[in-house]
Amino acid sequence: MSDHHVYKKVEIVGSSQKSIEDAIENALEECGKSVRNMEWFEVTETRGHIVGGKVGHYQVVMKVGFRIAES
Repeated sequence: MSDHHVYKKVEIVGSSQKSIEDAIENALEECGKSVRNMEWFEVTETRGHIVGGKVGHYQVVMKVGFRIAES
């Protein structure tokens, strides 16, 4: 095992009709299907889509950090 870790970040956008938290969970679940060793996330933007004067979708822009294999 290495005595140091190296990370990389990717930017993703999650959405949900339910809540911001659900948008985060949806994004992480989908990202986890193709990105291994995810270790942290940061929400950099929060926004939404308006339909008929109400929230249609919540959107979150996130950076997801993952550890490079073998580091």
